[in-house]
Amino acid sequence: MSPAILIRSRASLRSRARGAVLFIALIVLVAMTLAGIAIMRSVDTATLIAGNLAFKQGAVQSADSGVEQAYQWLIANRPTLWSNNPGQGYNSAYANPVWTSGATWAGAVTIGTDAAGNTISYQIHRMCNCADTIYNGTSPTCPQGNQCALDNPSGTGAPPPPTAGESFTVGAPGYLADPRVYYRITVRSQGPRSTVSYVQAMVAIAL
Repeated sequence: MSPAILIRSRASLRSRARGAVLFIALIVLVAMTLAGIAIMRSVDTATLIAGNLAFKQGAVQSADSGVEQAYQWLIANRPTLWSNNPGQGYNSAYANPVWTSGATWAGAVTIGTDAAGNTISYQIHRMCNCADTIYNGTSPTCPQGNQCALDNPSGTGAPPPPTAGESFTVGAPGYLADPRVYYRITVRSQGPRSTVSYVQAMVAIAL
């Protein structure tokens, strides 16, 4: 083989080698670019999730003010708690509505928006089976008698002392203090990023 032909052959091999290296480099570059994009998206997603969790926790904490205000309203209105008060979000009988439905909250009390941007609303349900009926009383819509809190069996004379756990349970044969009616307070807290939290609390108030 002549020297000229040998030189051209070596030049052709170097050219092909450079072309293969360039092709491999482009593939590696594309792979690194895709990996970088994936990492950025992962970081953005993690940051978004962390932010959403923080807003959720803040909404739950803000709901405490709704529980407190509802409780204070119950204390201030003890003489009239036997009847419904739709304007104050008060229901004198137990119900289990769909809490995520907007219609359920049409009659709720909204106490405003706090510094964190959470809007607080609440509803109250008396844990009794009849509405607009006094404790242990009857009404046209409740001839069987309203059942709330503790009830002394009629015609048995003085009730025996309650056993452990019976002091304030429904249907107990006796109680250690004035009977107390139970109320369920449900609070909805709506905050930034469409955050919605629901908190429920049970309180007992003596008649």
